[in-house]
Amino acid sequence: MTRLWASAAYRIAFTYSAAFALAILVLGLAVYYAADADFRNAQDVGIAEESASLLREYDEGGMPDLTSAVAEREAMNPAGGYHYAVFEVAGHRLAGSLPIKRPDVGAREIQLTDATEGPEAVRALVSALPKGARMVVAIDSEAVERIDETILSLFAAAFLSVIAFGVVGALLLGGYLRQRLSRISGTAQAIMPGDLARRIPVSARGDEFDQLAIALNAMLDRIEQLLENLRQVSSDVAHDLRTPLARLRNQIESVLDGPGDLQTHRPALKRALAQSDDLLALFAAILRIAEVESGALKRHFARVDLSELVGDLADSYTPAVLDGGRTLTASIMPGLALLGDRELIAQAAINLLDNAQRHTPTGTAIAFEISAKGNSIAMVVADNGPGVAAEHRALITRRFARLEASRTTPGHGLGLNLVAAIAAAHGGSLAIDDNHPGLRVTLLLPKLAA
Repeated sequence: MTRLWASAAYRIAFTYSAAFALAILVLGLAVYYAADADFRNAQDVGIAEESASLLREYDEGGMPDLTSAVAEREAMNPAGGYHYAVFEVAGHRLAGSLPIKRPDVGAREIQLTDATEGPEAVRALVSALPKGARMVVAIDSEAVERIDETILSLFAAAFLSVIAFGVVGALLLGGYLRQRLSRISGTAQAIMPGDLARRIPVSARGDEFDQLAIALNAMLDRIEQLLENLRQVSSDVAHDLRTPLARLRNQIESVLDGPGDLQTHRPALKRALAQSDDLLALFAAILRIAEVESGALKRHFARVDLSELVGDLADSYTPAVLDGGRTLTASIMPGLALLGDRELIAQAAINLLDNAQRHTPTGTAIAFEISAKGNSIAMVVADNGPGVAAEHRALITRRFARLEASRTTPGHGLGLNLVAAIAAAHGGSLAIDDNHPGLRVTLLLPKLAA
């Protein structure tokens, strides 16, 4: 029992069963006392009516009619019915066979001695008659007592059954709770050594345990994704930094070891400075993504007029796109607004436009548009360039993702990853589709109601 009580599941189950049994006990006692009081009240009403009837006999014919009526009724009453006694002022019995002495007026319960059962109490009503006489009408309470005993017996049997069922139910409920909870703890114990692929089983019932399991599984998916990102970042940072750091070292070493004055080494120092700036930009981008993914910026969200923002970006980017030998067309639905960070939204749009320029050949047509889509705003950057193969579209939003194996194109593969992080921070999503031909990138953001 101690081992069972040490389990919270069994404690909850047994506590609930004990509370239910206590409620049944209180209800049963209340019913018992209410029924007993009702039965005895019914007896008192009957005694009062019988006494009133005899008093009418007395009023009509005096003591002879009363004694005669008492004798007739005792002869007619079955066993367990009414009992009578009439006494004169000196205590001499005038009528009735109720085995008592002359009582006081108003007594409701009288003790008498039964020849077979011994002392017992009967319900009675003592009425005063002229000249000090007394009339007693009583009824045996044995029938009520038998009913009370029957109620108590039935209640005791029912109460014991409730306790028995409660114990069995508590054991079953406690075992069920432990079984469901053991699935969660078992999964946690399997994950702790490193099995990150384990998930909590979810049944088809959809109850609270299943809702908890779904939430915990989603949390585990997110943790696994973050750990995978961490492993990817560690690997990709080492890969991406190895070459520029080696170049930077070689350039510094050549400056230190080579002949000549400052003017001779100025080009090498400029290249080293450019490499340093590139590395600083890389780390700044990584920190920016981490800041966005942390969710701390949500406290500063405000209303952003996206139509105005996109219009300004389109105007400022059109000359640069044209200088690169491409075209940019903008389609902007007016009056679209959202709750967010204006700088982040602008950064996401700039990254999408930069990617469209950087990864498409000369002569590509780029389309930049925003429109309402249900309760969301769709920001779309599409081009008719070479596009991305379907199997690679899910990869290009990952951190440091570069489809170009040689990595000769400028960049670190963080642009779309930052866009995806910004979308998630605003409660939106990023979708990459085929533009037939080219690539179509859609940033969905929640629309702010007018």
